[in-house]
Amino acid sequence: MDAGFSITLPRQAYTVAVVRDILDTLLTRGGLCRECVDDILLAVSEAGANAVEHGGPAPDYTVEAELGPRWCEVRVSHTGRAPDEAHLAERFANDPVPLPSPDAESGRGIVLMRYLMDEVAFQDEPRTMVALRKRRTACDRPLDSPPPERSTRYALL
Repeated sequence: MDAGFSITLPRQAYTVAVVRDILDTLLTRGGLCRECVDDILLAVSEAGANAVEHGGPAPDYTVEAELGPRWCEVRVSHTGRAPDEAHLAERFANDPVPLPSPDAESGRGIVLMRYLMDEVAFQDEPRTMVALRKRRTACDRPLDSPPPERSTRYALL
């Protein structure tokens, strides 16, 4: 069984949390382990934040997710300006990816996406899009099995 969803939201910062909540439910009920869900949510948060910050003049952005037996793929796209493809290729296609200086306020999102996901791809036509793919692993349960009981997790700050 496959599952999927698509949502279009205004380019407002609060919508990144909305996407995270929806995806958390979909991926957890779809059988992904907590660690994989957390990796995907962080990568999608970074992609969503980039769409919100850099997606102008588009008024909104779209998040699409597909959960299949072998892969989870999430695409974040908008119709705003595309990043400079040559700059992206030069900066992020090589290993190791150069990190921004410690005092830089931004520049870590794509590095995080590449670290957390199995595949990250960028496209600029017909929409500016980042595709994030994660393999389903042995820790994930099959899509047709019942979800685990919900547990509470705490973080000490």
